[in-house]
Order: sequence, then C-alpha cells, then structure tokens
Amino acid sequence: MLQEASDSDNESYELDDLKMSSSETRALLRESSSRMDRASYNKDASDGSVQLDGKSDIKIRELKTPCFIYVLSFFSAIGGFLFGYDTGVVSGAMLLLKDEFHLTSLEEEVIVSVTIGFAFLFALLGGWLNDRYGRKLTTVMASFVFTIGAGVLAGAYALWMLIVGRAILGMGIGLASMTVPVYIAECAPIHLRGRLVTLNNLFITGGQFVASVVDGAFSYDKKHGWRYMLGLAAIPSIVQMIGFIFLPESPRWLVANGMSEKARTVLVNIRGTSDIEDEMKEVELVVAEDKREKELSGSNVFMKIMRTPSVRKALIVGCGLQLFQQLSGINTVMYYSATIIKMSGIRNQTDAIWLAAGTAGVNFVFTIVALFLVERLGRRKLIISSLFGVWVSLVVLAIGFQLAAFNSPPVTVSEPGDGFCHGYTWCEGCIENTKCGFCYNDFGHGPVNGSCLPIDGENTGHSSVGQCNATTGDETDLIYAYQYCPTDYSWMGIAGLGLYLMFFAPGMGPMPWTINSEIYPLWARSTGNSLSTATNWLSNLLVSMTFLTLTETITKYGTYWLFVGIVSLALLFMILTLPETRGTKLEEVEALFAGPLCSCSRVCGKTETVGVKL
Repeated sequence: MLQEASDSDNESYELDDLKMSSSETRALLRESSSRMDRASYNKDASDGSVQLDGKSDIKIRELKTPCFIYVLSFFSAIGGFLFGYDTGVVSGAMLLLKDEFHLTSLEEEVIVSVTIGFAFLFALLGGWLNDRYGRKLTTVMASFVFTIGAGVLAGAYALWMLIVGRAILGMGIGLASMTVPVYIAECAPIHLRGRLVTLNNLFITGGQFVASVVDGAFSYDKKHGWRYMLGLAAIPSIVQMIGFIFLPESPRWLVANGMSEKARTVLVNIRGTSDIEDEMKEVELVVAEDKREKELSGSNVFMKIMRTPSVRKALIVGCGLQLFQQLSGINTVMYYSATIIKMSGIRNQTDAIWLAAGTAGVNFVFTIVALFLVERLGRRKLIISSLFGVWVSLVVLAIGFQLAAFNSPPVTVSEPGDGFCHGYTWCEGCIENTKCGFCYNDFGHGPVNGSCLPIDGENTGHSSVGQCNATTGDETDLIYAYQYCPTDYSWMGIAGLGLYLMFFAPGMGPMPWTINSEIYPLWARSTGNSLSTATNWLSNLLVSMTFLTLTETITKYGTYWLFVGIVSLALLFMILTLPETRGTKLEEVEALFAGPLCSCSRVCGKTETVGVKL
C-alpha cells in the first residue's frame, strides 16, 4: 500500500477521549486521510493507471470491484423498479378499471392520488424507521407491504378495496424511495457510488417501461386484464424481500449503533479486501463526533439540522432538487403523452397504449446514459445540462400547443340536440368542455364539416347525437376527437415530448436521488433523505391536483410557458447552490456546504482512487 507522507497521518485516535469541535474533527479527518485517498482518479488513462497528486512517476492500479456490491445494488434497486412499475401501470389499468367499476372522475383521482399521499407520509416516517431499525429491515418492511398491496389490488371486487390496495402500495413506495438510495450510497465504494445510486433510477424507468408493456399485453383482456397488471407487482417485491434477508446491513449504520466489528466484516465483504482500516477509522471518528454533538444538542435531529448551518444548506439544496424535479413538468408531459399521440393520428386505445410504451422506453434508454456520465461528467454538469435541455423541450411544447390552439379548426355545422355543446365556434373551445368532442370529416385534406357534440355517456369514442353517434359514426372518414383537435402542428408536440424525455432522463430524473444520498452527514442522512423525498411526493401531489385547473384557467400552452419559467428559476438555483460531490467521501461532503449557500457551487469535491502500489 502507499505509505503516508508524514508521521501525523499514522496517529492513533482514542474515540472515547475525543474532545474537539466539529470543525477540528473535520480537519483531522481530512488530514488523516491517506495519500492514496487524495489521489486524482484519471479514468481516461490508456493504460488503466492514474496519477497521484499530479506526479506521473507514481502509478497505481485500480482494485477489482467485487461482484457482491453489484448483487447488493441489484436487489436494492428492485425497490426503484417497484416505484416505477406502480406509477407506470396505473395509467393503462385505469382504462379497464373505469369500465369495470364505472368510476367517476373523482373516484379515478382518488385511486391515483391516494398512493402519492401515503408515499409522502411514509417517506417522512421512513427517516425514523431507518435510524431505529436500519436500512435493511426498513427495505424488507417496504417490500412486504408492497406485496400485500399488490395482492389486495389483484383480488379487488369493490372500490374500497382498490383504494385500500393503492394506499398500501403508497406505504411501501414511500419507505423504499427514501431508503434504497441511502443504503446503496453507504455501501458503495467511492468511485462507483454515483453510478450505483443512479442504478436505482434506471430501475425506476425500467419499471415504467415494463409496466407499459404489461399494460399493452393485457389490454386485450377487457374483463380481468387489470388484475394481472396490478397483481404482477407482487413478484419483484417478493424477490426483493427474500434477497434482502441475505444481504448485510449498512456498515455506517452498524458503526453508529455500536456494532463496529460487524461493520468491519461487512466492509471486508463488500470491498473485496481486508484493507478497510482507513475507511473504518474515518467512519468511527465521525460517529463519535455525531454522538457527542447529539448529547450536547439533544435528540431532536430536525432541530439539530436547523441549527447546523452546513447541514441546513444541504437540506435546502436537497429539497430544492426534489421540488424542481416535479415542478419541471415531468408528470404533465407524461400525462399529455396520450393526447400528443392522438394528435398524430393514432386513435385506437390498444395502439395508443403500445405507443405510450415507446415513450417509456425512451425514458429508460436515456437513463442508461446517466450511468456512463455520472462519474465522468459529474453530478453538477449533468443536472445543469439536463435542465437546459428540459427548458428547450418545454419551449417547443408550449409553442406547439399554442400554434395548435391558434390554428384550431372551426365548428361549421350545428346539429339538432347538441345541447350544452352548442355555441362553440372553434374546436379548441369545444374540447375544453370535458363533456364535448369535435366531430369532423377527414378526406385527407384536413378536417371539414366540424361540429361540437356531447359524448355518449361514459363512451368517449362516440357522440350521443349527430353524425358521430354509435349508429351512424362508422364511416372511415368520420372522426370523433375527444380532448384533442386535429392540427398540422402535432409534430411539434411529438418532438417536444421526445426531446423532453431524452434530456430529463439522464439528469433531472436520477440526480436528485443520487445527490440527496450523498450530501448529509451520517447523523442527518435518514432525516435529510426523508424530508427531501417527502418534498418530492408533496410537490408531485401538488402538480397532479392543480394541473387540470391550470390548463382550464391559463390554457395548455400557458401552463407549459409557466413550466418554462419554473425551469428558468431551477437553472439559476442549481448554478448558484449546487456543488460537485463526485469523488468526495460521504464523511467529507458536509465541508462543501461550509460557506454561504450561493458559494457552494464554487466548491469542488475531491476526486479519489482506490488502488495499490505497482
């Protein structure tokens, strides 16, 4: 191994006699870090070597990463898969549930939003469970709860069972969404930490993609297809629950709970080497300091966070990341994906489901990009470039919807019995009324003979009166458009949708979770992740509950221009406050927030390597 440069680095510290301030201890940790840890990690070297402190004559080679850390990350990331599968499968299942249970719009909203609400509550509870019972047991609890929820939904025969099942799923999602990134980050070696935490987000988008494929496959079974869609989620949750029984607890949690010898054994297993004393020493020093400060400041972790400037700043950045992830419009873009597909001329329900699977596939593929860029480009550059691409995409969407609205085809035919749909002069005004649709002829040269007609009860494929009703509306050139207008600008909506997912998936999708797993000290890690995850779910619920109201009051294009403004603020926030955490030890990240909040972005994290002397 590389030898220390000075005798002071070889000092032995007695934890019971630690009597120094927080800043002194942090300085001691940085001073006692081995010269190996301060090496500059140059992945691009053609011979696989790296330079140490800029000196090319000293070369080291990387240690092989044991397969066990990938197995551990895989079983952990199944929690992300469950998160993604549930959020993705409900859209397709809802089409069948609506017919099976004759759901009203309010009942549909309750079924969808109850999961988000319970995820918010249990993300908050998850912080306490993580500190009290550990990351491993909390994850096992989450997968067990998720299995129960999936079983309830698969066997549901009444509305109340659907609501209860969705609420139980929310409990499991809330626990898993804040626990899994923390567990992976605390177990991963420093040079793979970002990539392995990002793996969790890859599984989220993978879950959404698999869900869309399952929706398409079972959409042909109109009677029981939804039971398979919702019930199949129990399979991966059972796999995770069984797998986690054999996985170790986080070594940092073990040290914090007085089980240092067990933590040492776990570190040896997941690092693939017995040379883990430097890492153990740093973790033990930080735990000792945290315990001493906890005794001085009391047991209320949240109040301690508020009184600790560096951690308070980290929490602001962490919650801001999760807030802007949702307020940047991801759910609204996904919400309108079906409408955008319809605008392109695809009107068959099953075909639309399969094409929606294509959008989920784009999201999944471009999340893979993040795995390759997170350790090369860094978290900060990746998220800022992602936000800029999202801004451009939202501008394209806003302009596309605006041009579609301004060039909406006219209502030229008034038919008897059109009732409350009478009086509209343009298609755009007609479709804004959820009880009306636009009926027109399409002879290949644009829409003609347009009329605004009421929908046929719950059947949005036909009008109740006029030429587009069920008995007379079978002509191939006669189309009943519900909640969309035929337009020559549909390509802009499709282009904006594709661009949005391509830019969002590598950065704004995974990075808020990755960064939040890194920026808090051990004593605040569970609580900080709990609060930031709860922020994500709360803002998710806020956007979901207000989006339709916004589109009705300021129009669809006005809503997307609003998101353009929000993303502009997000870009400013990230540029001013977000530091680079790549290559910085978890025990040293707190130092990145030591200065004023707006100066955090100018602090660069250290890059490190793991290796042995040649």
